[in-house]
Amino acid sequence: MPAYHNAGHRPEISFEFFPAKTKEGHVALLETARNLASLSPSFMSVTYGAGGSTQERTLETLSDMASELSVPLAGHLTCVGASKDEVHKVAQAYWDAGIKHILALRGDPPPVNGKPTAFQPHPQGYKSACELVKGLKKLAPFKISVAAYPETHPQAISSEADIDNLKRKFDAGADQAITQFFFSPEAFLKFRDKLSKIGVDKAVIPGILPISNAEQAWKFATICGAAVPKELRDLFEGVDEYPAVRTRLAAAIADRICQTLRSEGVEHFHFYTLNKSAASTSLSLLLGRHLS
Repeated sequence: MPAYHNAGHRPEISFEFFPAKTKEGHVALLETARNLASLSPSFMSVTYGAGGSTQERTLETLSDMASELSVPLAGHLTCVGASKDEVHKVAQAYWDAGIKHILALRGDPPPVNGKPTAFQPHPQGYKSACELVKGLKKLAPFKISVAAYPETHPQAISSEADIDNLKRKFDAGADQAITQFFFSPEAFLKFRDKLSKIGVDKAVIPGILPISNAEQAWKFATICGAAVPKELRDLFEGVDEYPAVRTRLAAAIADRICQTLRSEGVEHFHFYTLNKSAASTSLSLLLGRHLS
């Protein structure tokens, strides 16, 4: 039986949402945020669409959350297709809304015909996440999180180059990193060891994705370069047809990952909620958090 950590020091948790496309979805998202806020997360973040495509909805979501929740909030911000002045305007809007934490990402351009395209910096824009971090730190004393890839960014020329890029983001002023999701805890632990060997001592928070839809999760994994173990694919074969079984199975798998990392000293978990509360609530409770 796994060793649950319900006593003593509790790990930190945080949650990620994406802006809803409809008014009904926005209402449901705010209800989900209210439910998860009762777990006293360290922060909750809202994503920024490809090429800044959800900019207005991201700001609206964060503003509405800020108006009724006391949880610290973080806004994603990319430099795709935007000049430095345009990026600064969004950052200033965050600051004015009370959002003092930014997830600074290079970002990916919108796909063409369903296929990813190469990043091309705006002529007057930031050329990388590293430059973006430097610019934001000059603009205001934001807390800055950046992205990390335990299994290497799909566009990186090598795992070493990808790790060097993360180090440069820290050297530029990033305060912490949040990883892309993974399905093997060993992938995160090996990544953490590599960072330690090159002197990176800032927090690297594992991103956890409860599998709410197996077919969708495998597509996400392909896009971001996360390996899906064969036994995991086999385990979820046909399970999407049985939502209740899938929910229980997904919670069990994600909890196994979290408990393994917890036993290795991980003290913060970032959950990709997909705007749902049940799985993230269950996992948080298993980690020793309490509903307030």
